Amino acid sequence: PWIMPKSPQRKKNEILHPAKFPEPLIQEFIEHFSNPGDLVIDPMAGTGSAIIAAIRSGRNAIGLELSEEWVQIAHSRISEELQPTLIASPNDSVKGQIFCGDAKNFQSIVAVENESVDYLITSPPYWSILKNPGSETQRTRRKKTLSLVYSNKEADLGNTDDYDIFLDTLAGIYISLARTLKLGGVMTVIVKNVKRKHVVYPLAWDLVSRLCNRNNGFEFLGYTLWCQDDISLKPFGVGIVWVSNTVHQYCLHFRRR
Repeated sequence: PWIMPKSPQRKKNEILHPAKFPEPLIQEFIEHFSNPGDLVIDPMAGTGSAIIAAIRSGRNAIGLELSEEWVQIAHSRISEELQPTLIASPNDSVKGQIFCGDAKNFQSIVAVENESVDYLITSPPYWSILKNPGSETQRTRRKKTLSLVYSNKEADLGNTDDYDIFLDTLAGIYISLARTLKLGGVMTVIVKNVKRKHVVYPLAWDLVSRLCNRNNGFEFLGYTLWCQDDISLKPFGVGIVWVSNTVHQYCLHFRRR
């Protein structure tokens, strides 16, 4: 299946983040894989899109983010979303929280017990793709003097140069978080395959391979294609060589065994 969510216009503070995800995309998955009142977590929360989507769906949500800058923006957005209104809403009783810290230490930072989480949805750094100097998005953001990377922290996976180290570390985070999910609980990871120095790395499928090793606690449920029809198709290469930009992303769904 595929999905083409309409992305709402980003506010001034949201534009600062180099890779914010649309709340309608996340909200559709939250409402499909969880129930009202459930607990949703995002261990790489960015500016809090998953938390906002969970609140709008009547779910409780907890996020963790490495960068203090994005945590501040997320906290502001969550506070605004939870402001009481004159008309009573089923969402009035839900809670949304954001913490600052490294996803590798999620349970030591966030008070989440084992088998207490109903649904996990997140999107990791796409390796070091934000450092590709020829990216059209990067050129545009550079002209506007906007952030080109998530952070300059060593713990930021987007700053890991070695692909295998990046992939093993990322898989390790998710395998560790599996214990927080209720048995049969679902995790959705939004990611895409990446190109670097003219080489295509099948990031999505390498991640599936690592997480669904028989000892790692997940089974693969399938994927949803996020088709980005607002991105123009562009050819890269000359002569008989054809390499296009990527206009879709994989929303990978896993179940805790």
